[in-house]
Amino acid sequence: QFLHDAGYTKKGMIGCTQPRRVACMEVSSRVAQEMGVKLGNEVGYSVRFENKTSERTVLKYLTDGMLLREFLTEPDLESYSVMMIDEAHERSLHTDVLLGLIKDVARAREDLKIIISSATIDSAKFSHYFDDAPILSIPGRRFNVMTQSVCAERVTRSYLKAPVNDYQIVCVKTVMQIHMTQELPGDILVFLTGQEDIEAVQEGLQKQVRIYGNKIKELLILPLYSALPRKEQQLVAFAARAHA
Repeated sequence: QFLHDAGYTKKGMIGCTQPRRVACMEVSSRVAQEMGVKLGNEVGYSVRFENKTSERTVLKYLTDGMLLREFLTEPDLESYSVMMIDEAHERSLHTDVLLGLIKDVARAREDLKIIISSATIDSAKFSHYFDDAPILSIPGRRFNVMTQSVCAERVTRSYLKAPVNDYQIVCVKTVMQIHMTQELPGDILVFLTGQEDIEAVQEGLQKQVRIYGNKIKELLILPLYSALPRKEQQLVAFAARAHA
């Protein structure tokens, strides 16, 4: 978005890769909103099975895999003036292949700007790989939640005393316990290993809600994973904004 404001889209599109389709869609939606344009026009995204771009698109967010596909039809990335590879530290197969291809393109096209971004990358190693490219370091800031007076008394950490045979069942029980004992409104964020586990825990929670019925307050169960349809993914964002 800043590069667009600086005039880099006058010579071509600005591309930005994201390793996950969820991030790709949400970031493009946020940028389109900030720029006051309709998603799919000046700002768009391209993920597997869905292409939300047009001839007017100047800021394009796409997954690593989709950029690799574009290399097949446009090996010199002629339609782009800037290409940004985000989250490069994840070092997936797609990302590593992209870095090799983009290095060759950058040597052939002096007008193409390449940006490799990451929060934890070995910047010196990557700079050397890209012919001693300049390094821009932006210092970060940390905020200790425990010191915030508003919520310090409500922040607690608890751990299981021993390993369990079925962590999905324990997860369901823990969520229900928190929901039934803690003050409302509030949110519970559960990290699981993949879609299968997420759906299993979701089903378990739904069964518990049906069992308790009106005896407990409403519990809105919202799954989130990359294969989930976009409309269902947006429910998480809508719920977060509503509580904020």
